[in-house]
Amino acid sequence: MQNRRIVITGVGLAAPNASNLKEYRKKLLNGVSGIQEIDLRYFGKAPAGICTFPETKYRKKKENKKGTRAGCLGVYCANEALADAKLDINHYDLSKVGVLIGLTEHGTVETENEVYNIKQFDYDVKYWTHHHNPRTVLNNPAGEITMNLGITGPHYTIGAACAAGNASLIQAVQILRLGEADMVLAGGISESTGSFGIFASFQAQGALANADDPTMASRPFDADRNGIVISEGACVFVLEYLENAVKRGAHIYGEIVGYAMNSDARDFVLPYGKRQAECMRLALERAELQPEDIDLINTHATGTKQGDTEECKAIREVFGESKSTYVNNTKSIIGHAMGAAGVLELAGNLPSFEDNLVHPTINIENLDPECELDNLVINKPVKVSSITSILNNSFGMVGINSAVIVKKVLDYQENPPL
Repeated sequence: MQNRRIVITGVGLAAPNASNLKEYRKKLLNGVSGIQEIDLRYFGKAPAGICTFPETKYRKKKENKKGTRAGCLGVYCANEALADAKLDINHYDLSKVGVLIGLTEHGTVETENEVYNIKQFDYDVKYWTHHHNPRTVLNNPAGEITMNLGITGPHYTIGAACAAGNASLIQAVQILRLGEADMVLAGGISESTGSFGIFASFQAQGALANADDPTMASRPFDADRNGIVISEGACVFVLEYLENAVKRGAHIYGEIVGYAMNSDARDFVLPYGKRQAECMRLALERAELQPEDIDLINTHATGTKQGDTEECKAIREVFGESKSTYVNNTKSIIGHAMGAAGVLELAGNLPSFEDNLVHPTINIENLDPECELDNLVINKPVKVSSITSILNNSFGMVGINSAVIVKKVLDYQENPPL
């Protein structure tokens, strides 16, 4: 079981600038930002990434109202992933289908809403909704997906700060290799833009971005960056065994060949490049690859001084001798989608296997010297001869690091004869 190959065959997403992969990829290649200015209760105005998608495509308005924004995002993306994979949910035994969703936080939005709502009743808690508990349990978004699709296999949430999207993919590969599922819907979700507390907290840390033009607010690696742009979003992948995907003639986006997670064990919020480098090295080791085998690194960089420079330091330490490895950043275009960041950013780069294009990092007008990297793709996409491997970095608060490596699958026949 442990050596079975796991591939991605479907992608469903809701990003601040798109609601499907084709549109999303086009926007990334053209550097079209999804950031706008919002006016948040109690907090005021701030740049943020807000998703626009057909919220009632797979669930009625009444069901969305009973559930959560995170659940609504998850249901949409899970159904879109299955449609993209051309996979009927009943193709597999529903007791052998898993749902794993990564979250940075959950319940904050619902709790803030309830406190606001009972204000009109002089904070009398008898008016507190009975829906609050099921809305705020951590497994809520994953559970809402299972109820919508009738899935009876395992579902749970991966709490891994902003590494949660990557962590969900890692856990999905592990339960597939253990034989505990035949197919997994894995991804990440963020509803963070609904919480004034999250914005206020980043501002208190001096880590919240601002700009006269909101589309210019997210600027990782730029010397004039001033913090993080908070975004909502979601992305769900269909993960299957390679042999099953080939048997049903599926389109295969890529194979997860390596991964790693580790801990800084140092600070609540400050990242540590040494541990990030160790994480990337471990992912390479498990994938049986050398640094020069990686064609593209999608960085985690959020637009904070220490976060950006520590990751660049780690990349130089591991990939300093590789002259063929390109580097980009997706947050410059969509902001930081927290628990969804890793999977949304990976999704936006998977089409590189087919078009051999590296989407740009935008908003770099004055590159920070500490962030200079060979082959950092700035402001315009770059066409390369071939892309067959991608390393996706995602790091998070309280010192959690993750790296996932995906390879183009060349040794299979798409749409094989029956």
